[in-house]
Amino acid sequence: MKPLILLWLTVLSITARSEDIPDRIARIFQQAHIKHHFSGVLLVAEKGKPIYYGAKGLRDIKTGTPLQKTDIFELASVSKQFTAMIIMMLKDQGKLKFDDHADKYISIKYHNITIRQLMNHTSGLPDYQEIMDKYWDKSKVAGNEEAIAYLNKYGGPIHFTPGSDYEYSNTGYLLLASIAEKVSGKDFVELCRNWIFIPLQMKDTDIRTNEQKKNTANFAMGHVYVKELHHYARADSFPSSDYTIWLGNRKGPGRISSTAEDLLKWDRALYTNKLVSQKTLNEALTTSTLTDGLPCDYGFGWMIDQNPKLGKVVYHSGDNPGYHTYFVRFIDKDYTIVLLNNNDSEEMINIIGSITEALIK
Repeated sequence: MKPLILLWLTVLSITARSEDIPDRIARIFQQAHIKHHFSGVLLVAEKGKPIYYGAKGLRDIKTGTPLQKTDIFELASVSKQFTAMIIMMLKDQGKLKFDDHADKYISIKYHNITIRQLMNHTSGLPDYQEIMDKYWDKSKVAGNEEAIAYLNKYGGPIHFTPGSDYEYSNTGYLLLASIAEKVSGKDFVELCRNWIFIPLQMKDTDIRTNEQKKNTANFAMGHVYVKELHHYARADSFPSSDYTIWLGNRKGPGRISSTAEDLLKWDRALYTNKLVSQKTLNEALTTSTLTDGLPCDYGFGWMIDQNPKLGKVVYHSGDNPGYHTYFVRFIDKDYTIVLLNNNDSEEMINIIGSITEALIK
């Protein structure tokens, strides 16, 4: 994820242009739709005010229904920042510490791994999803309890000494959600709703079951391109390869669905102390350090970088079958980019890069 986006996020200069920024962004988005069949929603804001907000493509290819700006998309791994926030809120409440060991709260066979290492992907844990893909009966729907049981039963050795290296880990965030449930005594879905979504008035954001998604009228269906048929099809047409179906009850690494407008509300809250203290929030948006002293450019649910023109930038991408998501926050300049896609487009990085160029004045 990072090497590709850095190609764009560290742009030093741009060519002269006659268009103003909103017009340039509109043209970028239109070209992506026309030339590359991009389907999705784009919101670009300055200081919390949208300077471009639009939708292109189809909500559902079966019905031919056009996308609306207010449609709901899978966030996939962009969900991780919300999982991290729940842990941060528990820490501020004095119910856990970042350097507590995970096995203090949940039963796992891997020891000496801290909550901090789960959050910044330095745990070295095996990938639970690969284990479930190999051993799980995909006619059934698994959640955290089943995934942790299979991790304990089938998981191989740890990949490296915790804290010594970085390796992106969905397993870590699955465990974080289960730790949050153990510490709070509450279901993780309810924690997210009652501690984040409802207080921030994120009315279209939730952790939905597969059935709830089907019954949500403005849910943008994910689509994949089928080379053999030379056309797009809904991702849920291929249940064995769509892990969001047979891992449909997992909590922590993904599964939050939302709108561009709600993500802008989330963005604004992260400039305040509404959820956690400024000290805790700053720690989430600060690079980590490995045991050998080298930096790790991941905080708590965020990739972290510095753009030479726009300053500090924190961001995350998300990928589910049929969906791509990018959420980028240029903190120093207070620009926000929300890009939601529902046809598995390969143009996400190019769009984000071109918009970043447009924002550099």
